[in-house]
Amino acid sequence: MISEQARFAVRGCFVSQISADQINTKNQRLSASKPQIPKHKKTNHMVNKKLNRRNFLNTSTKVAAGAIILPHFYIGKSKPKLSEEVIGHGKFTYKVHKEWGNLDPSQRPVKNCHEMVMDSKGRLIMVGDETKNNILVYDKSGKLLDAWGISYSGGHGLSLWDAGGEEYLFICDTSGTLIKTNMAGRELMRIGHPSEYGAYEKEDKFNPTESAIAPNGDIYVADGYGSQYVLQFTQKGEFIRKIGGGRGDRDDQFQTAHGVCIDDRNAAEPTLLITSRAHNSFKRFSLEGKYIETIFLPGAFVCRPVIDGENLYAGVCWSRLKYLNRTPDSGFVTILDKENKVISNPGGTAPKYVKGQLQLMLQEQAIFNHCHDVCIDDDKNIYVCQWNANKTYPIKLERI
Repeated sequence: MISEQARFAVRGCFVSQISADQINTKNQRLSASKPQIPKHKKTNHMVNKKLNRRNFLNTSTKVAAGAIILPHFYIGKSKPKLSEEVIGHGKFTYKVHKEWGNLDPSQRPVKNCHEMVMDSKGRLIMVGDETKNNILVYDKSGKLLDAWGISYSGGHGLSLWDAGGEEYLFICDTSGTLIKTNMAGRELMRIGHPSEYGAYEKEDKFNPTESAIAPNGDIYVADGYGSQYVLQFTQKGEFIRKIGGGRGDRDDQFQTAHGVCIDDRNAAEPTLLITSRAHNSFKRFSLEGKYIETIFLPGAFVCRPVIDGENLYAGVCWSRLKYLNRTPDSGFVTILDKENKVISNPGGTAPKYVKGQLQLMLQEQAIFNHCHDVCIDDDKNIYVCQWNANKTYPIKLERI
C-alpha cells in the first residue's frame, strides 16, 4: 500500500498526486499468459479393454455419485473466420467478426466491455468493470497482449492522451474518481468529488463516465451518471470551470451526459461534443463552455462521440422500437460525415432525410445488444464494446 500521499490544494482543487515510485499495488500488472491445457494419461484398462456392460454401468454409477471427478480445462479455439453477413450503408459497410475478442472467461473474465482506445503502437486497450482485469490489451488479430487493473469496480470511461510522444490513459470510475495512469497502469493522479474544490456540495452526486483531453492538456470530465455537468481542469488537476446547466431540457442542459470528446476536425477551432443520451443527441460547446448547437439523432441513445478523420462514430446503446420506447437489446453503430449528416448505421436502418430532417433510426439486424463504444483502427475497421451483453467480448467490424 502507499504509505503516504502528497496532497495539495491549488486554485481550490484537492488532488491526490502519486509519484513514480509509489506504485499502486492493487493495480499491479497481471500476467497475460494463456492457460496450460492439462494432458490426460491413458490407463492400460482404457487401452487394452473395452468396457463391458457391467463396467459401463459401474463407471456410470460412480460418475453420477461424484466418485469420479473430471478435471476442468479450457481448449482455446482458433479465431473464427469473418461472417459473410454485410452490414452498414453506402461506402461504410462491414463484415462481422462476433468472436474477435473472445478469451478464456475463467482466466480473463469480463462483465461489461465499456470502452476502447488505440495507442500509437496499434494496441487496442479496453476498459471494463471486472476487477480481475479492468484493462485488456489486444492486438488487431484479437490476441491478448496484456491485462491489468484490479480495483476499478466502476471502470467505465477510457481516454488516451498523447503528450508530445508520451502517452497516458484516463480512466473514469463511476464510483467517483478520474484516474490518470501511464501505459503500464501506474497511477499518476486522481481527481475526486467536486466538493473538494468547491464545484459541488458534498451531497451532490458525482459518478463520472467519460473524459477528454484538449490540445493544451486541459481535462474535461463528464459527470454522466451524477449531476450532469462537464468539469474542466488543467492538466495538473486544477479546477477551472463547470460546463452546462446540469440536468434538464434546455439547450445547454443534459439528460445523461454520458460522453465527451474534442472535435478537432476544424483544427483552427476545436470544440467539445457532449452526449445527451436521453435527448438522442450530441451538444456542441466551445472549449470555454459556451453552447453552440445540438446534433439530433432521433431514435438513437448514443454513447460517446468518437472522431476519426472527417467522420464521427458512436455506439448506440438503445433505439426506439415498439411504441417508440427505449427498447432493450436494440443497439447499433452510427456514422456521421464532416457535415454531421448520418451516412451509415451498421446494424440499424438506413439513414433517411426528409426535407433535410433526419428520420427515426432503429435497430434492423439483431447483431448487437447494447453498443457502448467504438474504436477505429488505421484500416478503418470498427471495434465495438458492449454493455449488458451477457459478458461478451468486443466485436470487430471489418471494413469492406
